[in-house]
Amino acid sequence: MSFAQGRPVIAIPGPSPVPDRVLNAMHRPSPDIYGPELAAENRAMIDRLKRLAGTAAHCAPYIGNGHAGWEAANVNLFNRGDRALVLTSGHFGRSWAATARAQGIAVEEMDFGMAPPDPQRLADRLAQDRAGSIKAVLVCQVDTASSARADIPALRAAMGDHPAFFAVDAIAALGCEPMQMDDWGVDLLVSASQKGLMVPPGLALIWFSDRLRAQGATDLVTPYWDWTPRIQAEALWQFWGGTPPVQHIFGMNEALAMLLDEETLPVAFARHEALARATWAALDAWGAGGTGIGAVVADPKGRARSVTAATIPQATALRRWTQDKTGVTLGLGLGAADPDHGLRIAHMGHANAHQLLGTLAVIEAGMQALGIPHGPGGIAAAAGVIARSA
Repeated sequence: MSFAQGRPVIAIPGPSPVPDRVLNAMHRPSPDIYGPELAAENRAMIDRLKRLAGTAAHCAPYIGNGHAGWEAANVNLFNRGDRALVLTSGHFGRSWAATARAQGIAVEEMDFGMAPPDPQRLADRLAQDRAGSIKAVLVCQVDTASSARADIPALRAAMGDHPAFFAVDAIAALGCEPMQMDDWGVDLLVSASQKGLMVPPGLALIWFSDRLRAQGATDLVTPYWDWTPRIQAEALWQFWGGTPPVQHIFGMNEALAMLLDEETLPVAFARHEALARATWAALDAWGAGGTGIGAVVADPKGRARSVTAATIPQATALRRWTQDKTGVTLGLGLGAADPDHGLRIAHMGHANAHQLLGTLAVIEAGMQALGIPHGPGGIAAAAGVIARSA
């Protein structure tokens, strides 16, 4: 028998659940795209996006996904043959490096496996670059595959007085944990609409500093990806390089109003912290006694607050059971050492306690049904975290 009737639960790390309010906002008909109403909506969206990222500098969204954001970042940052140092902690850091390499950028990867980047190793490597030939350091604030969480202020401090630009992928972190782009010395920030920002896929988001803007155009940039016309636009079509994504602008404004003005960022960050710690508490209980269950990232300080990558025996069978029998979809073990024993539990964006506790209870039911050994008390441990955090 299946218990999957009713509204399904999507517990994958993006696209994340979209609030009904955002969906309703996106159902508005398009106004005149050359008129003042949509221009005002667009200006409001940009102002809110700058607040979200903690910057007074520049914001240039694009129609696209996170991969489009990487490409926009790369072609505006690098000339062909420039050197990039990419700090990798999982599948998505390596994918950003691969994208840059395919665009003719000389990429050096500093690989940390599935663990967060070590600031001392970065400092040591940059100290060797006495000629300053490394143009930029690239890192994911959260690698969605491993759920490793980089310490952005510590990495920037480790760069010292090296002239390299500092570029950060915050696709799986923005809106879920702090980002202070200006205060932390980030030159380029990449994100997208479909994770912590609670909007359907379709917008790639770029912020960049005055220092980066001052370098001017690169030989990789093309008319569509060039961010200069977008930040100097006098008309809305110039800002978007053509027809604007009208319904996404409406949806993003609604989502940012919910996040910035109603819940507020400090409360949203605390909510994500509690949901993450509840997930970890369940994994710790299930892993007691050497069952082989646990979070991929050993140190809680290095774990994302938006998603948890876990090792669970028979994870592929468990994911299939939770989806078919209960209507709960868990994330693939993307980039795991053994994908059949890896999965990801998302707790990002429009997520609450009953959604997460229900997801964890379904995982425990699945382990019982499939005979996967696990320690007792996982749900009680998670519930205790929520109770103490409320």
